[in-house]
Amino acid sequence: MGGPYNIPRNYKGESKILFIFSTKSFLFTIGGAGIGIIFYLILNLLKLKTIGLIFIILFGIVGFAIGTFKIPDNANLSFSRKVGGEAIDAVFLRWVNFKRKNNRIYVYKEEGAKDDKWSSNQYDK
Repeated sequence: MGGPYNIPRNYKGESKILFIFSTKSFLFTIGGAGIGIIFYLILNLLKLKTIGLIFIILFGIVGFAIGTFKIPDNANLSFSRKVGGEAIDAVFLRWVNFKRKNNRIYVYKEEGAKDDKWSSNQYDK
């Protein structure tokens, strides 16, 4: 009988920093903590240094979560059905581009793609 073994995972493009941080999650953590530092400096002027440190930690954790976690695939929520399994930062970036282009999404059909029920000429009839 065979013993337990590690299932290989695809870590392509992901090097680990301090064991838990991928490069992307580390950069998002630093970015979140940077936003927290802005609040720290403002609160430091008001002599609320402890609350400022809490903001740095809190924004750092939020940055780590955005850079690391994926949106769960839940069939009960319409939002989760559409973007389930995708990284939070990718969904947020797509939303920003959507708003920047005046709520329009352009989908280009690849050459040689198979026509299906969602074909662009379906509604032209």
